[in-house]
Amino acid sequence: MEDPSRKIWIMQYLLLLSIGCFVSQLYASDDVKFYESFDEKFEGRWIVSEKQDYTGVWKHVKSEGHDDYGLLVSEKARKYAIVKELDDPVDLKDGTVVLQYEVRLQSGLECGGAYIKYLRPQEAGWIPKEFDNESPYSIMFGPDKCGATNKVHFILKHKNPKSGKFVEHHLKFPPSVPSDKLTHVYTAILKPDNELRILVDGEEKKKANFLSGDDFEPPLIPSKTIPDPDDKKPEDWDERAKIPDPDATKPDDWDEDAPMEIEDEEAEKPEGWLDDEPEEVDDPEATKPEDWDDEEDGEWEAPKIDNPKCAEAPGCGEWKRPMKRNPAYKGKWQAPLIDNPNYKGIWKPQEIENPEYFELDKPNFEPIAAIGIEIWTMQDGILFDNILIASSEKAAESYRETAWKPKFEVEKEKQKEEESTDSDGLKGVQKVVFDYLYKAADLPFLGEHKVKVLDLLEKAEKQPNLTIGILVSIVVVIFSVLLKLIFGGKKPAKVSAETKKTDVAETSNNQGSSEEKEEQNEDAAAPPRRRNTRRDN
Repeated sequence: MEDPSRKIWIMQYLLLLSIGCFVSQLYASDDVKFYESFDEKFEGRWIVSEKQDYTGVWKHVKSEGHDDYGLLVSEKARKYAIVKELDDPVDLKDGTVVLQYEVRLQSGLECGGAYIKYLRPQEAGWIPKEFDNESPYSIMFGPDKCGATNKVHFILKHKNPKSGKFVEHHLKFPPSVPSDKLTHVYTAILKPDNELRILVDGEEKKKANFLSGDDFEPPLIPSKTIPDPDDKKPEDWDERAKIPDPDATKPDDWDEDAPMEIEDEEAEKPEGWLDDEPEEVDDPEATKPEDWDDEEDGEWEAPKIDNPKCAEAPGCGEWKRPMKRNPAYKGKWQAPLIDNPNYKGIWKPQEIENPEYFELDKPNFEPIAAIGIEIWTMQDGILFDNILIASSEKAAESYRETAWKPKFEVEKEKQKEEESTDSDGLKGVQKVVFDYLYKAADLPFLGEHKVKVLDLLEKAEKQPNLTIGILVSIVVVIFSVLLKLIFGGKKPAKVSAETKKTDVAETSNNQGSSEEKEEQNEDAAAPPRRRNTRRDN
């Protein structure tokens, strides 16, 4: 018979466990400022932009292989815009704020965005039905990939208190986008000590400080001085470090008219050269077209072909001596260069105090009043899910463990099964190699070389016949930069602001160039015209 005291102990334990779960859930719910699971249809809750350019159709569908619903980008080569207003704006100035959401690229991503914009209040000048790429946001966060661009964006729009202007500040060297078709969860953690952490699938990929000039471009805190825009270079300022020697004279034996090449007098005509045979002859098999009109088209001539007799001989036609380099050739004489006695260095305008300079203890974040997805993409099948704003890292971790991880594990297992069934067995190995190389591309010391590595990786994935050679090139690039850092040399240059794509408009430029390539391909594939030649009357 069961011990009554044991039964009472078990009941007490279960009661305490239930109370703990209830309290934990209570605290978790307090930490959640916004959550969208898309379990219910989005119509009536999310507002689709009515702007003319945004013709993409959003759909409420299940993720492939799951019973979990999400918000789907359903058509290729379209612009999409949809927005959800929050019940209460989220203040980013106090405490920790976590931005998190899931994206599954079910058709891959070659050119397009899958990011989210965290919008400012409508008083900033926008309305949901007219949501577009000009709508003012506080933060833009998430994957973007097209051509050499492959990054998880984090862009902060920050107001300069002196000028009143909002400036886009881009996270430098952000992590790259996973290259598979699995569900991934992206997390941005904003800490009260100005720290920013970017996680992909719960793993930290980037840590930065909002006030560090090394982490954002341009820096949130502008420089104290700027070049004086009114300062002009003096007319007598000489920037030439070297000048032609005014006292130098051309040597008497310097012949500027001597040709670069002369005939090789020692050359002899090869034996068997056919002087009287032309290099081309009329095609004996060609016939005059039936519809040829001599009066309108002129006298018909057969097309030319290579003379078959020349193929068996050293050559045909008039033999000429080959040319060789003229040993007497010296070219145009130029005076040697000497140090310029009037050299003053490269002119720069004088520095003046920056009227837009300000000091800052922490960013002056604008509140988040709505969540918007505004993208342009060439791929369909982009599925958004489980969008979260929380004030606790534990709350975000809890959602990753319960909402994202089970799906990811199922997809990962299915991917392994598909790779193991490949007949050659290479796909799985290549996938592992590519995964490691994409991770290597995120190494900070690569600097501007990251763009080159990512471009090579994309070419390797699309052109299997070149994969080995390209992978070797990538390894060489990485080790060359590493050795340069170890044994001395300049640090890798930082990516300039001009290389950064800030919004969907730039992506459309890439598409334009793609269309031009397609037109060129069509021209190249056009059927050749007939070779029959015409002689003008």
